[in-house]
Amino acid sequence: MARLLDGKVAVITGAGRGIGREEALLMAKQGAKIVVNDLGAHFDGTGADTSPAQQVVNEIKAAGGEAVANGESVTDFKGAKRIIECAVDTFGKLNILVNNAGILRDRMIFNMGEEDWDAVIGVHLKGSFNCSRHACEYWREEHKKGNLLNGRIVNTASDAGLLGNVGQTNYGAAKAALALMAIVMDAEMQKYGVACNAIAPVARTRLTVEATPSTAAFMGKKVEEGKFDVFDPRNIAPLVAWLGSDDAKDVHGEVFRVGGGTVWLMQGWHSVGKVSQRATWDPAELGNKLKAELAKGITAKENIGAIMAEALSA
Repeated sequence: MARLLDGKVAVITGAGRGIGREEALLMAKQGAKIVVNDLGAHFDGTGADTSPAQQVVNEIKAAGGEAVANGESVTDFKGAKRIIECAVDTFGKLNILVNNAGILRDRMIFNMGEEDWDAVIGVHLKGSFNCSRHACEYWREEHKKGNLLNGRIVNTASDAGLLGNVGQTNYGAAKAALALMAIVMDAEMQKYGVACNAIAPVARTRLTVEATPSTAAFMGKKVEEGKFDVFDPRNIAPLVAWLGSDDAKDVHGEVFRVGGGTVWLMQGWHSVGKVSQRATWDPAELGNKLKAELAKGITAKENIGAIMAEALSA
């Protein structure tokens, strides 16, 4: 029986643990050959350890799949190119890129150091750019040769970027940008047969339990034996596997929240109301009009706590 990703080659960054690990295992089970990229750093980006990536490779091979470990840092532009080349050199091509690597250095804005900002933006945003840039160049050149590879990119955003979360100015800014980046890359790459989308996972990982007390309160609770584990990271992988497949060829520039057994279809900034007149506004008069609109509750916001509660009750 044909599998969803038979014949595909995927690069998954940050695939040594958590969500990336589950994506790698499921996509390999669905027939893809996997480059398991992971620097093996601590959740704050310090240190390095190649063993998590190799352990995932060993699991894939033990199950009859094909995989190779890669320890390059996504923050290095040339290193990211070597990640893409690893797929082509080892398996002959690249079809799927999952930008999953990430770290956390939570601080309130008045305590956040430049290094905390640069490190988080460097891994999430620049790292995803680095890998995507080299993958897209590869797919464009192959398309020119007549080799249509149906490239797929899945960016990993977060509700911290889509909704906002206290203490995560750096992380939230990067994650918001990753959602938008998927939309722009998709618009640029459609003519080369490439589809780019983004997900915002709701799952238990080192970042959400060890590094983020606000989400650890929801996700760190022990699950009763026999009950569905809403925050298990393996719940994220099916959507990513599908988005990497040819079956999702008509899905372009979308953002999905995913967790438990639920997938939310998301939309970004859009107009929900307006005030207007055919003349230049007096500032005070404009303010009064806007306050009247805001009082209607038209800009009421979702929050991460409510999403967690919804996931648990679904």
